[in-house]
Amino acid sequence: MEITSIHQKGQPVTGTSLLQDISLPALVLHQSALQHNLHWMQRYATAHGAQLAPHGKTTMAPALFQRQTAAGAWGITLATAVQCAVAAQHGIKRILMANQLVGRPNMQIVADVLRAGDIEFYCLVDSVENAHQLGEFFHSQQLTLNVMLEVGVSHGRCGCRNAQQIEAVVAAITHYDALRLCGIEGYEGVISSNDKQQDVATFITQLVSHALALKAAGHFACERPIITASGSSWYDLVAQAFAAADARDAFITLMRPGCYLVHDHGIYQQAQHALLARHPEMDSALLPAMEVFAYVQSVPEPGRVIAALGKRDIAHDSMPVPLRVYPQGKMPAQPLGSDYQVIRLMDQHAFIAVPDQHPLAPGDIIAFGASHLCLTFDKWRQLCVVDDDLQLVETVQTCF
Repeated sequence: MEITSIHQKGQPVTGTSLLQDISLPALVLHQSALQHNLHWMQRYATAHGAQLAPHGKTTMAPALFQRQTAAGAWGITLATAVQCAVAAQHGIKRILMANQLVGRPNMQIVADVLRAGDIEFYCLVDSVENAHQLGEFFHSQQLTLNVMLEVGVSHGRCGCRNAQQIEAVVAAITHYDALRLCGIEGYEGVISSNDKQQDVATFITQLVSHALALKAAGHFACERPIITASGSSWYDLVAQAFAAADARDAFITLMRPGCYLVHDHGIYQQAQHALLARHPEMDSALLPAMEVFAYVQSVPEPGRVIAALGKRDIAHDSMPVPLRVYPQGKMPAQPLGSDYQVIRLMDQHAFIAVPDQHPLAPGDIIAFGASHLCLTFDKWRQLCVVDDDLQLVETVQTCF
């Protein structure tokens, strides 16, 4: 089955079975879980008076960006100039580059995006030097660039570390007519401490305080600037802080989790368990929507099975999780317990420890869960969206 031809023709996909007609391994998105997650997070943000700008780098699938904006997302967050250009080329009108825009070639890409259409674009600044570079470049291009001040944490990633740095960067930004200070940004996911929950809450509270002080001093170039944070692990704490009246009334509050749409069977599943422990009142949660399907390739000895799945197919900072098996590609599936574990990955092979007495045979199909979705999606150029009967309903192209 040539999946690429289906996507390029743009024809509805009918009568195609994932188990019988698609070459495996394949990255699979379950349509029902995808739709559940799409609307669950949108409702969550709306209930807290916030808007969503989901991080698109997770999937780099413009068709999924379009689903998110159609469901009510304010715009799409991205990490690089090239990613932003891809989103713009596929009709995304609001783009937040949650990163510094450095290097003239990258600045030129953004300048070309701004000239090409009606795009609302923002990027981050955390240094006087970068502010000067941006101001001079976009002045020479006769363009105006919307920028946001990034506030960071000690030993974290990017972002101003103290009030003196904030003051200096803001002064550098406001020196240039080509730059408009339109908001403030922070990322709580890099906080590392013994009491991370408390430190995340403190950081977001401080972010709001910085934003209110800058607004009171008249430093923002727009009446209702943006304040944004939130990865996929601590969005509840961000939402609560942003829902406070002083933040909600003064700012456009943006949450930008990237992994909620497809969720996972690893780090974000664990983060959700912690979130539900913090909020036992929640009656529903995100569902894992992404799996990688692969064949059992060999059963060479007792206690060992080899699957045709490797580092080129799935993230491996944590081992994939064998979830269930479809015997000889037939439904119904049989669940695989915790005594089935991937213990090693090579480029194209997964070593699975199994009980000595097991039913697996070459030609069986295993559905694997993964952790850290970003590092699975970037291995694929085509994604298979399937219904509950594992019939192919759509193919989605990635643009890494």
